[in-house]
Amino acid sequence: MMDPTGRVAMVSGATRGIGRAVTERLLAAGYAVSAGVRDPARLAPHDRLVGHAFDAATAGSAEAWVAQTLARHGRIDALVNAAGINTRGTLLDSDETAFDATWTVNAKGPMRVIRAAWPHLVAGGEGRVVNISSLSGKRVRNDNLAYAMSKFAVMALTQEVRRLGWEHGVRATAVCPGFVDTDMTAHVTKVSRGSMSRPEDIAALIEAVLRLPNTATVAELLVNCRHEDTL
Repeated sequence: MMDPTGRVAMVSGATRGIGRAVTERLLAAGYAVSAGVRDPARLAPHDRLVGHAFDAATAGSAEAWVAQTLARHGRIDALVNAAGINTRGTLLDSDETAFDATWTVNAKGPMRVIRAAWPHLVAGGEGRVVNISSLSGKRVRNDNLAYAMSKFAVMALTQEVRRLGWEHGVRATAVCPGFVDTDMTAHVTKVSRGSMSRPEDIAALIEAVLRLPNTATVAELLVNCRHEDTL
């Protein structure tokens, strides 16, 4: 396992849910964390945590966040793309607003961060990218096609990062949770809160993936709180 001391991780969506749990976990492990969030004032103070304004829906925001991270730390070792939205859009909806929003935030958002940070991930020879996808990026079990399509796109993005970065030591993993007890699943009633996965447990898995050496890479990590025989 790689020693995280001195390594710099960028984490989006760090003020809530999985992103917040990942930030706390990485800080405890010894990483310096550059948190990309809409409101940096919401971050808890920590001597190895710096918040930067980042909006996945805004062009240029990813590039600014990367530039600010480099100015502060001089390096980028890992990205955890946890920012996302779950806007509902169905196949027979004539209004495509939800499709446009989820595509921009969930798919293009992480792509822009990766692209901006790419030279620096390559430079270290052990760059790491973790994209938070979903089990909805592996199969379709409800009518929210807008969300599912965006998360299927995240799977394609992760595969391309693995392909393009392999010879440079860049490794990428798509983490695909089912129901996780966060505010994004506040509307869910068919699964109880106590039966859902905990964001802290997802964060523990992500830390482990980030610390694996180049010779032990995980392409996809499927995490579920219930049995699905097709997964």
